[in-house]
Amino acid sequence: MEFRTARIVRVTLVVLVAVAVLLVAAVSVIPADRFRRAIEQRASAALGRDVSVGHLRISLLHQSLSAETLIIADDRAFSSSPFLTAKFVTIGVRLWPLIMSRSLNVTDITIEQPVVTLSRNAAGRWNYASLATSSNTSGTFAIRKLELRDGRVLVGTETRKRTYDHVNVAASDLSPVSRWPITAIAVLPGGGTFSLTGDVGPMDRTDETLTPLDAIVAIDGLNLAKTGFLNPSAGGLLDVKATIASTGGVAAIVGNATLSKALLVAGGAPASRPVAVSFDSSYDLRTHTGTLNPSSLKMGAAAARLTGTYDARGESAVVNMKIAGGRMSAAELEGFMPALGIHLPQAAHLAAGTIEANVNVVGAIGRLVAAGNVGLFKARLTGFDLGSKMRTISAFTGLHTGSDLDIESMTTNMRVAADGLRFDHFSADVGSLGHITGAGTIDARNNLHFGMVATLTHLTLPSSMSGRRPVGGTGALGTAIGTAGAVGDLLGTLTGGDSTSKITGAAGRITGATGQLKNERIPFVVEGTTSNPQFIPDLSGVALHMLQGQAEGLARRR
Repeated sequence: MEFRTARIVRVTLVVLVAVAVLLVAAVSVIPADRFRRAIEQRASAALGRDVSVGHLRISLLHQSLSAETLIIADDRAFSSSPFLTAKFVTIGVRLWPLIMSRSLNVTDITIEQPVVTLSRNAAGRWNYASLATSSNTSGTFAIRKLELRDGRVLVGTETRKRTYDHVNVAASDLSPVSRWPITAIAVLPGGGTFSLTGDVGPMDRTDETLTPLDAIVAIDGLNLAKTGFLNPSAGGLLDVKATIASTGGVAAIVGNATLSKALLVAGGAPASRPVAVSFDSSYDLRTHTGTLNPSSLKMGAAAARLTGTYDARGESAVVNMKIAGGRMSAAELEGFMPALGIHLPQAAHLAAGTIEANVNVVGAIGRLVAAGNVGLFKARLTGFDLGSKMRTISAFTGLHTGSDLDIESMTTNMRVAADGLRFDHFSADVGSLGHITGAGTIDARNNLHFGMVATLTHLTLPSSMSGRRPVGGTGALGTAIGTAGAVGDLLGTLTGGDSTSKITGAAGRITGATGQLKNERIPFVVEGTTSNPQFIPDLSGVALHMLQGQAEGLARRR
């Protein structure tokens, strides 16, 4: 019995060895290159593009054909250069039909280190839109598995492209008429990673970009300063997680994004507090335009509403967004101010108050401009002695505000661009001083250039300056108050006041033995930097010039 069993085993082994030898012999006599033309024709028919492969070899162990090169042509309307190139491709085949009948049945394709170029023209159309469409294909295909390994993808317009490295894509059970799963990962320009997991199909046979897609997309650690998306002075680290549901030519994109260490202008510094955005967007794949449905922007407990539109047809996407926030905590927003080039004075902090903002953000992504009305209300700036700063101006020698500054209100029309900030129609009520108006800028080096006028509600001068003064006063005080007379005339005219509301060019009403100066307008200039502002007498009429410009602007609008 044992002898018979051993004999059966030996015979089986001999048969298996013989079959293996026959297979090897059969494969060795199959000229692999005879299938090259068939592969090229079948792939060209399925994709609607010219496809060429290099010298073919057969691997019995892996049941595959391997080619030394692969080239897929681009849409001729875009370029004569290839759409895809690769130095090595493996084509899985069914071995038995190949040996017995020389029949080529492809099961899977693995493309090693491909270089893919994705181009978009001025109308917003992509070069891959015509892949495998009914207008240029004569065949179909079904592949069990398709992989792109360690590839490089160039994305952009004809003149400007960004590079995505270490791209890996895997899809299974591909067919133009069915739905199939797909995963993709890549290293983003400037660092960070991208991943996509979802389902694709059935393919749109008129425009590949309209093919339905349901996927989860994640971006981790994208360094905006190195991407080229923003202006060179801007930056930050971006994390995004979103869902994409595309059907009927419209993609619904919903998710959350976090921007850390944001920097938006030259002269700014990375924000210490991250910005969290919850967004809901719809994108029309045919017109290449989108709408940002009501979304939210948060910094800690401070929240604002975000809406708008965007247009992706040009060299760079153009946006038109509106940010509206009311009663936002000033203390929560303080950590974001450096990103805008606003650095509070050293050791100063916003301990109380709320901020309201209605701002429009418009322009190309790399050249955004934000403009609108911003207000600060019932605020306390601790650690900042305004009085000690302003005593360099003779008219404010008697000003004492203490180490904390209470601001009843402060409003301005603000413009934020890459080269700095501009503030028009600045107006503030400071309890220890009075009402301040003016205008100015913060440039790309964080330098202040402001012309201001303070309308004093109560200021006690030192005994050496009390009592009445001759017309025009003496020294810096006389010059400052003399200039204030011209400013007062201008402001009185603008506000419709009568002659009693104007300064006549004299020292004003300096009354009482204590030297109280009331309801007088004192011009001054603020220079230095936001972290170390310098208050200087306006001896050259800077404030008057700025206010005249604003007055002319108001007159034109009226």
